[in-house]
Amino acid sequence: MNKELIQKYNIPGPRYTSYPTVPFWDKEGIAVADWKQTTIRAFNESNEKEGITLYIHLPFCENLCTFCACHKRITKRHSVETPYMETVLKEWDLYCDLIKERPKIREIHLGGGTPTFFSANNLKKLIDGIFQRADKFEDFEFSYEAHPNHTSEEQLQMLYDLGSRRNSFGIQDYDPIVQKAINRVQSFEQIEKIHELSKKIGYTSISHDLVFGLPFQTEESIRNTIKNTIALKPDRIAYYSYAHVPWIKGVGQRGYDENDLPKDKEKRHLYELGKQLFFDAGYVEIGMDHFALPSDSLYKAMDNKHLHRNFMGYTAGKTELMIGLGMSSISDSWYAFAQNEKSVEAYTDKVNEGLIPIFRGHLLSTNDLIIRKHILNLMCNLETEWNLGLDQKTKNEILNRLQEMFDDGLVQSSENKLIVKEKGRMFVRNICMAFDLKLINNKPETRIFSMTI
Repeated sequence: MNKELIQKYNIPGPRYTSYPTVPFWDKEGIAVADWKQTTIRAFNESNEKEGITLYIHLPFCENLCTFCACHKRITKRHSVETPYMETVLKEWDLYCDLIKERPKIREIHLGGGTPTFFSANNLKKLIDGIFQRADKFEDFEFSYEAHPNHTSEEQLQMLYDLGSRRNSFGIQDYDPIVQKAINRVQSFEQIEKIHELSKKIGYTSISHDLVFGLPFQTEESIRNTIKNTIALKPDRIAYYSYAHVPWIKGVGQRGYDENDLPKDKEKRHLYELGKQLFFDAGYVEIGMDHFALPSDSLYKAMDNKHLHRNFMGYTAGKTELMIGLGMSSISDSWYAFAQNEKSVEAYTDKVNEGLIPIFRGHLLSTNDLIIRKHILNLMCNLETEWNLGLDQKTKNEILNRLQEMFDDGLVQSSENKLIVKEKGRMFVRNICMAFDLKLINNKPETRIFSMTI
């Protein structure tokens, strides 16, 4: 681990779950008519060939986790479940009326918030309601996020019966001091119970989410967290860098002092330590922040160069159209992005008025689409081909911006291809920034991104 390189390249930068990134979407937003048009276009191009993806945002949580940067609503009133679920199904009806033909769903992902805040019966009503107007694509995949303290055997079984074979548990860290700081207290015994129940029921891909860079984390606590994780042998592990952005996320991330966080090289050491422990246990690094066993579909997608990245992170399959349902959800028609209203009330009001509830978006230009392909290739395959639409002037400008990274041995280039070297893997976000024309041409005056390392 080169401490000088870490210090040099540890700057604010996007995570590239989209291009352009949300802060650089057109300030004028996207006309609803344009969003509808691109949705229909993407549907017609892809429904028969690859199906579509649905992301459903279920925002409710009983407690606030202070590390969380998601759009959520904290409440213990479960009476909110039914009206919210009914609104989501109304929004789905709006999309089904728009595209007219019966969609074939390749992937559904329930995110949050805490999807397992919802009762097993309400989760069934939601998924059954979706499939009243849709069919399953041949390679259908259904996944969901779950809080170990708020997930029951009944919910696990019901979601399995509805077609889910993959779930993801938010672990974060096992150390009691760290858990108290982030308000996410959960025992290894509870996590083990819910993990083993999933295996018993028949889930074939179980993922554990861990976070490094949290307050009060140490090498010893990370070793213990990973030791416990490996003992359960999840099929996938997401090892996320904590993004400390209290100026964006407000009171939640102000629950501890910034001095309590591991800094720069200390934080990166926690990642490198974790990575080596995962390697020792037989896991393979996938893209950025992800590890999988060779038997898992995420590894197979990477091996076959089918890995894709979107607002849900890395996924084993790409669909041209991803429809986001629920408050704050982001949809992607490949040609455009659209985000729903970010409060439950505003979202509900628009849907009840019969309107697709977007409040901002971005219609991609020809240049946007070219750069998007390059950044996706780098984030997923750690390489890209120069002949993907770049004119010579733009290519030369990118090469100039990458020169220091060539000198530092992070990337290599041939006539046809740019390749991220193993040494450069941890700096892939920085490498993508050399392609990011929106960022280059519109330098933010204030800090809007987390640190890249």
